[in-house]
Amino acid sequence: MGGAMIDPQQISVRAPQILVRAPNWAGDVVMATPGFRALRAAQPRAQIVLHARAELLPLVAGAPWFDAVVPLRSHHRGVAALLREGLALRPRRFDLGVCLPDSFAAALLMRCAGVRRVVGYRTQGRRALLDVAVEPPAGPVARERHVLGLVEAIGCAARGTHLELFVTEREEEAARTLLAKHQIGADQPLAALAPGASYGPSKLWPAASFAAVGDALAAEGVRVVVLGAPGEAPLAQRVAAAMRAPAAVLAGELDLGSMKAVMRRARVLVCNDAGARHVAVALGVPSVVLFGPTSLAKTNLNLERVRALAADVACRPCYHRRCPTDHRCMTQLTPERAVAAALPALRGDAGGFRGDGALRALPAPESAAGHAS
Repeated sequence: MGGAMIDPQQISVRAPQILVRAPNWAGDVVMATPGFRALRAAQPRAQIVLHARAELLPLVAGAPWFDAVVPLRSHHRGVAALLREGLALRPRRFDLGVCLPDSFAAALLMRCAGVRRVVGYRTQGRRALLDVAVEPPAGPVARERHVLGLVEAIGCAARGTHLELFVTEREEEAARTLLAKHQIGADQPLAALAPGASYGPSKLWPAASFAAVGDALAAEGVRVVVLGAPGEAPLAQRVAAAMRAPAAVLAGELDLGSMKAVMRRARVLVCNDAGARHVAVALGVPSVVLFGPTSLAKTNLNLERVRALAADVACRPCYHRRCPTDHRCMTQLTPERAVAAALPALRGDAGGFRGDGALRALPAPESAAGHAS
């Protein structure tokens, strides 16, 4: 990986104030945690500030990597809003900026903020905005390594690629209160469904399929909770309405902080290829992930407790946000396969749930007794 290097000793002297522009999506923030960890370990005396969308900040609550967090206000609000936000940051006199998004706008904001030295990948015509322009990877690379490539360019050695999240007492209390509202006791076992995906409708497994999985898991004696962002509450309600067993719809009632606390209690998560899967990984929760238009290539680390399922269709991966045809990559994924993959984890069978993350085409239903990942 190319790009100029900065002397780590120089940073220790000249960069007591570091601004980290976070990724824009929940899953990407979680996959950036190895980079956050490496930066803090290399800069224990620096004042490190995370600049992120307000709704994503609860993800890093309780983490030891940042001295402060600043909500990002200008995302998708135009150039004028970006300029105003950048100018408002100038009094902080940041010495170093780590620009994790690859967009031109993210680097421009750091320049407007008067950041003394900005490091980022040389993409989208933004070379002139960067002091340290790191050559991007030649092909698909796991997001964890993508972020580590930037912090390594400023002398921060990787401290592993494992994902980390923390849960605060306030988040635990919020989760306890919410679960009690839904008559779920502290010791009641949970299975979680996350039917949403902010990427677009092409990533969405049918609500009826999630409902069938929820009923099968509920038959094992667990309480099913349906998670999601506030905007995903109608989808979560459709899943619960299609179930025969009662399900607690928590989408729309919890932020990402209390979702961490609820997720940590779950025995298994069944979800689309979206942010919830990475939260589960960071918290050590086994997950069954349903892949349609996307590939595992950019998220192929930390799969020890992940079973990735995909249908055998020629058009995937296509990366369309909205399917132009019949959405066969998702509709051909059967609930029976997801249930077979999830049951060992639900039953506490660590040996039976071997989450190797291998993305394999689904065999015909009659051979469903085989390895499900």
